Amino acid sequence: MLTTNNDYGLRIELENFALKKRYAEYDSFKISDELSYFQLSIEGYSGDAGDSLAYHNGMNFSTKDRDNDPSSDRCAVDFLGAWWYNDCQRSNLNGQYLSFGSHTSSDHGIEWFTFTGPAYSLKSSKMMIRK
Repeated sequence: MLTTNNDYGLRIELENFALKKRYAEYDSFKISDELSYFQLSIEGYSGDAGDSLAYHNGMNFSTKDRDNDPSSDRCAVDFLGAWWYNDCQRSNLNGQYLSFGSHTSSDHGIEWFTFTGPAYSLKSSKMMIRK
């Protein structure tokens, strides 16, 4: 409800276990209402983390008990998170916290592909909105 009534931007701050920090900003960030399955709408990327969220633009939010993504897989179950999956993911900031960077657990971690590549779980992530 918050983002459907006003214009908001989004800033995502990421940190890996080598303490490198990156960010991604979007000039426009909206999430639709429950009837539209909380569909993601973003525009206007800038930053140094790469745009791993663009792959998810226009996707519905999926959870382990509400599979709203277009994939034939159950992305929220398979990747142990809840996100705007699109066959399944290039980012997954609600993934499992693995407490170490590189892993072999099939992208179960907190992922941002254009920053760390696949199979690397981030140390931290923040999503912040502003008017």
